[in-house]
Amino acid sequence: MPETTNIRELAEKLEITVKNQDFLQQAMTHRSYLNENRNYRLDHNERLEFLGDAVLELVVTRYLYDNFTNPEGEMTAWRAALVNGEMLARVAREIGVEPYLMMSKGESKDTGRARNYLLANSIEAIIGAIYLDQSYDAAADFIARVILIHMDEVLEKKLYLDSKSYFQEKAQEHMSITPHYDVIEEKGPDHDRHFIVAVYLDKEKIGVGDGPSKQDAQRAAAQDALEQKEWL
Repeated sequence: MPETTNIRELAEKLEITVKNQDFLQQAMTHRSYLNENRNYRLDHNERLEFLGDAVLELVVTRYLYDNFTNPEGEMTAWRAALVNGEMLARVAREIGVEPYLMMSKGESKDTGRARNYLLANSIEAIIGAIYLDQSYDAAADFIARVILIHMDEVLEKKLYLDSKSYFQEKAQEHMSITPHYDVIEEKGPDHDRHFIVAVYLDKEKIGVGDGPSKQDAQRAAAQDALEQKEWL
């Protein structure tokens, strides 16, 4: 399928109007793609990512400033929960960006942490592309539609808190017990390990989580435990 057709399809999926398709195509171009395509006429997406990161932070900051009167520290934590790599990778999958990424054959085989990092960066690059191709307002509209819609979830599930620390605090408060974590399963090759972790209070298994690292799996298990115990 021609690259330009791909980009038109992506623009429709993102619900954006594109004036210069090169910006969006560059946003989808990972550095590794250039290594295997020496005659490719565009640059990779890292400069757009740099720009989009700044636009994203400003838009989210202005949204929080306009809609909340909470102290700076609280809003800083909320902003971090909205723009961190985990959230942006999730957003990329929700809006269907992954099939349009242009990367090397080797990079395309990686489905672990490296892929999540690439997906998160692609969202920032898309924001940078929209900003250059259209306007700040168009970029802000896109951010509102795909990222700021998660604000209620961030507050409801307290995603701005470190789930492990919060669960430990609640476990000690309610039961005077310190949680402990055990890896119950590992799978995948060395370069793409996947861990499943359970969290216990004494001998009782309270929650289970999975992730590309033990730390990520522990955080997911703690979040599950908080929901199971209704300590949110």
